[in-house]
Amino acid sequence: MSGASRTAVSRTAVERGRDTARWPVLRSVTSDAIGATALLVLLIVIALSLLAPWIAPNDPNLVRIDMAGAPPGVEYLLGGDGAGRDILSRLLIAGGFTLLGAFIAVAVSVVIGVVTGLIAGYFGRSFDIAANTASEALMALPAMIVLLALFRTLGSSMYPAMIVFGVMLSPLFFRLVRGLVIGVKNELFVDAARVSGIGDARIIGRHILIAIREPVIVQIAIAGGIAIVMQSGLEFLGLGDPRIPTWGGMLQDAFDDISVSPLSVVWPGASIGITVASLALLGNAVRDGLQRVDDRNGLAGRAGLPIIPDTARADHAPTPAPAPALEDAILAVRGLRVDYGTGARTAEVVRGVDLDVRRGEVLGLVGESGSGKSQTAFAILGLLGPGGRIAGGSILFDGRELTAVTPAERRKLLGRRIAYVPQEPLSNLDPSFRVGFQLVEPLKAVLGLSADQAERRALELLAAVGLPEPRRVFDAYPHEISGGMAQRVLIAGAIACDPELLIADEVTAALDVTTQAEILDLLRELQKERSMGVILVTHDIGVVADLCDRVAVMQDGRIVETGDVIELFARPRHPYTRMLLEPELDDSPLRESAHHGEARR
Repeated sequence: MSGASRTAVSRTAVERGRDTARWPVLRSVTSDAIGATALLVLLIVIALSLLAPWIAPNDPNLVRIDMAGAPPGVEYLLGGDGAGRDILSRLLIAGGFTLLGAFIAVAVSVVIGVVTGLIAGYFGRSFDIAANTASEALMALPAMIVLLALFRTLGSSMYPAMIVFGVMLSPLFFRLVRGLVIGVKNELFVDAARVSGIGDARIIGRHILIAIREPVIVQIAIAGGIAIVMQSGLEFLGLGDPRIPTWGGMLQDAFDDISVSPLSVVWPGASIGITVASLALLGNAVRDGLQRVDDRNGLAGRAGLPIIPDTARADHAPTPAPAPALEDAILAVRGLRVDYGTGARTAEVVRGVDLDVRRGEVLGLVGESGSGKSQTAFAILGLLGPGGRIAGGSILFDGRELTAVTPAERRKLLGRRIAYVPQEPLSNLDPSFRVGFQLVEPLKAVLGLSADQAERRALELLAAVGLPEPRRVFDAYPHEISGGMAQRVLIAGAIACDPELLIADEVTAALDVTTQAEILDLLRELQKERSMGVILVTHDIGVVADLCDRVAVMQDGRIVETGDVIELFARPRHPYTRMLLEPELDDSPLRESAHHGEARR
């Protein structure tokens, strides 16, 4: 197949994937209990509001003195209000007017905010300055006072007020979209679209808008709720046309007549609360559904990206025949290639890596910053960053091909059989939650433990990693513990399910020398107790000498040398390995460290 034909086929496949991602979003949302419930509630509210003129049992403005404050019954199913009007009929008719007002406000804010945010974020310059100034001016205005003044000027119609409120709401979308676009517009896939001749309007409308749609959808749902609450609040203050029933107007009437008909407060209040809550929950469900569909269609920038066949890239040399896996290897990586970007702007960061990890073995993956060692680890974990993908090769974990598993299948492996300890421990603990909560929740989700069982297990793990006061750490927030304690917490979480493979990424980089030694001793003890295979990603030669059984040296995305740690320190073969070791091997303590590590093993 020619290069042009291959490009056309690839482009068609991507377009088809995007087109078919529409209905699967609906299936994904309805498969989630919360999303399905929120969608069903909103559909019922909208349907009842649209059909209200035909299904309302009575005239919403018909006053019957004998039904004032009447309880729910045959004639008035939800009872009568203080003026003797049918609450059910008014509630149904009011839904249509309330939802229409909110829709007007949201539509105006989305059109103004999203369009200006896209243009300002993408092009910048003078338009960005002017749009930012206008946005800040609108945000400085008190919305309620402006709308009160508007009613005094234009009269009792609610819809002009909601148009003005939509304009005042637009900075929420402008600031969100502008920030997202600034973060996306310099990605490699956008540069590739530019150099391929695609115009700015298509790049903005297709590439950038699709990339930022999830947070925009959530913001639309939030703005819808705000619009309903604002409109209801204005009507509760007595503004708007009293001849038109609305939820806010009904709430105001109910409070005026609360002594006559106390139950009439419940119905409009519940309608507002349920609708606003359903909007927020549905927005989150749609966002999550879009992310799941992108994962399945290979359009995401993280785990679940498809493998690009070797034949699709003419710039790569043929992959040599893979070496046989070592005996008893829990992990065998062959010909692994990882790149970032698309089209002509692809950058390859891992170039044909081969490595093995035996059960119960510690493999040191060592190299300078930028050598590709962390990207190799992320590829094994399925945690490549935006724009990253596995371009070729094989990752076999216990005989299972990880490059072919779905995101759901990979999630079943992560935490349970494959664990990860990241660097910068304090940055990897959520400051909003206590340490115990962050340990208990994964135990409940992965192992299915009850809350009490998970708490006991978490305390046992904190004790196992050498924390002298497990309960105090369990009850503490991350800012209340030290970096060394936080690293022990992360290790406790990683070993919670007795994984067979542990990937530790620069676990001692942010720690002082004494704490480093304690963490290394802890890892050594845990690895020997559980007979785990361990990949230790590091640039510290001393750590490698102290802890590892074998070493793989990386340079420019390739493995340049692999061997037993003592053999490699004694007789390095590759010039890059000698360059890494020469400054250190002049110091006798490092040689002693290597022999000390061998003695411990």
